[in-house]
Amino acid sequence: MKFGPELRRRRLAIGMTLDGLAARVHYSKGQLSKVETGRQRPTAELARLCDGAVRAEGALAALVPAAVGRVRHIRRETTTGAPPRTQLSPPDPPVRLPTMDVTVTAAVDAAAHVGSRLLDETQALLGQFRRLGQTAPAGLILPGLAAQTRTLPALALGSDTRTARHLYVLSSRYAEFTGWMAQESGDDTSALAWTDHAIRLAEAAGDHDLAAYSLVRRALIALYRGDARATVELAQAAQKSRSTARIHGLAALREAQGHALAGDQDACCRALDRGRELFDQAREAGADGLPVLGTTHVGDPVAMTVGWCLLDLGLPEQAAKSLDQEVPRLSPHAVRTRVRYGTRRALAHAVAGDTNQACEIASPLLPECQALASATVRGDLHRLSRVLSRRRGNAAVRALAPELATVLHHHAQPVPASEAVRHA
Repeated sequence: MKFGPELRRRRLAIGMTLDGLAARVHYSKGQLSKVETGRQRPTAELARLCDGAVRAEGALAALVPAAVGRVRHIRRETTTGAPPRTQLSPPDPPVRLPTMDVTVTAAVDAAAHVGSRLLDETQALLGQFRRLGQTAPAGLILPGLAAQTRTLPALALGSDTRTARHLYVLSSRYAEFTGWMAQESGDDTSALAWTDHAIRLAEAAGDHDLAAYSLVRRALIALYRGDARATVELAQAAQKSRSTARIHGLAALREAQGHALAGDQDACCRALDRGRELFDQAREAGADGLPVLGTTHVGDPVAMTVGWCLLDLGLPEQAAKSLDQEVPRLSPHAVRTRVRYGTRRALAHAVAGDTNQACEIASPLLPECQALASATVRGDLHRLSRVLSRRRGNAAVRALAPELATVLHHHAQPVPASEAVRHA
């Protein structure tokens, strides 16, 4: 089945004119006519918008899938050999300690030993790194994170058994965050390598949660690569593993994003509902005293993910309304998080045809976008630029365009993570 004829059939079936469709998706009538007659191939984004406009419930979007075929690539990077060693690469696997479950009791017992001050200060330092990661370019803090991750297992060798295990757990959290910063710097290979290293450190201490969360992290990399199938598969695997309700909830939200990218609204909604139930369970269970895995800056991850998914499902007006409610609730100190979701919010307004509001939202974010040079934000910035380029006659677009072009040029020439380490 071809996309163009099917779009035309569904459009006529609900009595929608080509002008009406153009008004809904904010593409020109001429361009849509070329798509329907097969003279122009639609993008995955246009397919999702048309799907939402004619209420096709994913059937149209499925005819123009986003990029696929990345599953083997992601798995190959994480299962066959080590990546080329650079100054950013994680060290060799640690010496394995006798395993035991890491619980609140273990953390309290560890704190009772001579190394309690070291544990407290090391955990506090991780919190400082995370706060710094909200405001500084990822490449600049990677050297410190990498050094700390390597130092803690060495300190564990001279500590008592319980303190050593807790140091390994902390080191695994450092390695996981190092992987996220590597992804933010645009180095997916190093991000995956650090994630694998984090698993080895955690398993040495008997902490099994990180293995499940690593699948959520891999799913995020697949999502930003535009690989819906891999996103869903990895997120579903995380939900089948032994872990906490919070991690299963994060995995359910990632699955929802993958389904949205594929245009499957029903599956997306089911995953979102499951995520809400799991996050409710996680709140009832309380904290375990260990550094939290996953986002700590979004008050309601489910509500924010709903807004994210609505845009990929071709429902930009609903996405904009949802993100308008959630983004202002973010802490002003969570700059990286605010830039990520704020850019998404601006994009939703732009795709919905609210050009002036999109520019108003984007304008104060651009200096922060340039300062952070986030690889994950880059994709939405390019999408925003493409949408706004269709409205060059708009005064707000003309005012925003030079700074947006400057930010995109800056993003196109980031400092490689390895270079950031070399010059630190």
